Amino acid sequence: MRSILTFAGLALAAGMIVPRYAAHLDNAGPAPRHLTAAQQSADSIQQTSRGSDSVIVPRDRLGHFRTDGRIDGRRLDFLIDTGASVVVLTADGAASLGLHPSGSDYRVTLKTANGVVRAAPTTLDMVEIGGIMVRDIPAVVMPDGVLSENLLGMSFLSRLHHFEYSDGKMVLEQ
Repeated sequence: MRSILTFAGLALAAGMIVPRYAAHLDNAGPAPRHLTAAQQSADSIQQTSRGSDSVIVPRDRLGHFRTDGRIDGRRLDFLIDTGASVVVLTADGAASLGLHPSGSDYRVTLKTANGVVRAAPTTLDMVEIGGIMVRDIPAVVMPDGVLSENLLGMSFLSRLHHFEYSDGKMVLEQ
């Protein structure tokens, strides 16, 4: 169990660092400056011609894949992070969902780029991205101030039929 948690922490750290370097691979022009990250995210989800069970998320101007989603019907912004083992919620993101872990709930130790941190494990009943819906997703809540963005990690992505990066887009398919 300890090795799994260590791997999860390392994967989380790598997932925060690697996307920064992916921005250099993008030949597309920058996103318009007048749009906020949340507006770019909400505008960026596209249903594919395959139907409502597939979405396309283009890279933002920094080379990241940001999307808006819903957890149990409540809206939340995410950074798609294939290097994160689980869905990771900021303290504010968790609070907006009604999750308020107590000090004793922070019992999972993760190693990140910023050092070792304790996180509170939880299970999300339903996570939706566009027309894709997945139930019973393992997640962790980070303490206040540790993480600036919610991460849509592999506990969600691995439950999809298929996901891929191609032509500057992330394609998610259920």
